[in-house]
Amino acid sequence: MKPTLLLALALFATLPAQAGDTTPAQQLQHWNAQAGSPGDAARGQAFFTKRHGGEWSCASCHQAPPTRAGQHASTGKAIAPLAPAVQPDRLTDSAKVEKWFRRNCKDVLSRECSAQEKADVLAYLNALKP
Repeated sequence: MKPTLLLALALFATLPAQAGDTTPAQQLQHWNAQAGSPGDAARGQAFFTKRHGGEWSCASCHQAPPTRAGQHASTGKAIAPLAPAVQPDRLTDSAKVEKWFRRNCKDVLSRECSAQEKADVLAYLNALKP
């Protein structure tokens, strides 16, 4: 192996692991673009705390505000705080963000969330302080 390749591999191995492929702000920008308008934190808060015809709201498991640990409403499994200001690794993995939006929106709404609903919720979550 060439010395420069060995050096590059050695340097790469010493880099800290990344929490994910994105940031909460980049997630918000992505969904703002998908929605065609910016997310609104007040609308996101209302969406997050409201029941949408079913027995659960987002806050049923994630707390209101989601700055403290929650608990799954049916399984009792602990859920880390959802607010990025409190849990810095939240919303830093695009695949996980999409997976959990899809799953949780179906639980709360019986359908997938719209791009605007996602942008609004992300605006709310990004605005929360510890």
